[in-house]
Amino acid sequence: MTDAIQHPFLDPPAEGTATEIAPGLLWMRLPLPMALDHVNVYALQDGIGWAIVDTGLHSRRGVALWQKLLVGPLQGRPVTKVIVTHHHPDHVGMAGWFQDRGAELMATRVAWLYARMLTLDVQPTATAQAMQFWRRAGLPAERLAFRAAERPFNFADVVHPMPVGFTRLEEGDRLHLAGRDWLVRLGSGHAPDHATLWSDELVIGGDQLLPGISANIGVYPTEPDADPLTDWLNSCAAFQPHARASDLILPGHKLPFTGLPFRLKQMIDNHISALDRLLAFLSEPRTAIDCFPLLFKRPIGPAEEGLALVEAMAHLNCLLHRGVVSRSLTDQDVYIWKRRHA
Repeated sequence: MTDAIQHPFLDPPAEGTATEIAPGLLWMRLPLPMALDHVNVYALQDGIGWAIVDTGLHSRRGVALWQKLLVGPLQGRPVTKVIVTHHHPDHVGMAGWFQDRGAELMATRVAWLYARMLTLDVQPTATAQAMQFWRRAGLPAERLAFRAAERPFNFADVVHPMPVGFTRLEEGDRLHLAGRDWLVRLGSGHAPDHATLWSDELVIGGDQLLPGISANIGVYPTEPDADPLTDWLNSCAAFQPHARASDLILPGHKLPFTGLPFRLKQMIDNHISALDRLLAFLSEPRTAIDCFPLLFKRPIGPAEEGLALVEAMAHLNCLLHRGVVSRSLTDQDVYIWKRRHA
């Protein structure tokens, strides 16, 4: 199928190097210490310097790699702008480091507020709200005890302090970089007000437009009744009129790809199928943890537990907002979910 997903660039750039995607547009890759072991970042010519799209995590290794990239593929020219697609730490981690060196930060207002708030919100132990969230999801007593005793992940662990001040990106904004005009289109679901950049035949998609893997759609203790999956499905549908099979999509992870109309339909259909399976599964009362085997079809261990839990909650909340399931609390403060029957 000519409209199915294709990968024109089969090999990612080696560490410390860059691949030229188009004149004035470079693709680089930075390591991540997790199962998804990399993040893609891009450099676009901006006058005498470069605009960087996304940054990787802040760490000694991250700083060393950027210093190598700056004197190597970026030819010692300054980074004038840092464009952050969304607030997650693998995308915003080094933004403040670049700001300290004179770069302008560009982000949506929600992305900047979330990122700066989370870097300032350092918690030595799990909050009461987080413990309640995990308990109500049905996390076993031994896992609750473990989480209560451990130091939780904090954004500040891997995100450089962010100075006050940024330039806001909004839906419909236009940027001129790498000799091209880029239109800002916002998505949601994986992260609120996620920025994507659209030019002739090229789209910088961040985590909103990924090939082969599903972006995590999660509900968190900060907003336990949120419905990000509906936001995600609506965003995919909103992108469909603009998608062309020939456009090269530059994603936040994995390889650049073509076939965006096919991929958008695939992403929508995958979640609709999961919702249908989940609704049938809830003909009997279940906890969120009970839903793991149905949703993920693979064993979920402690390392995967966090992402699996927030994604399960996103699917359950979507059904709850649609009014097709009910939710009730047990005497042990655990939510029980069940399909509503007409």
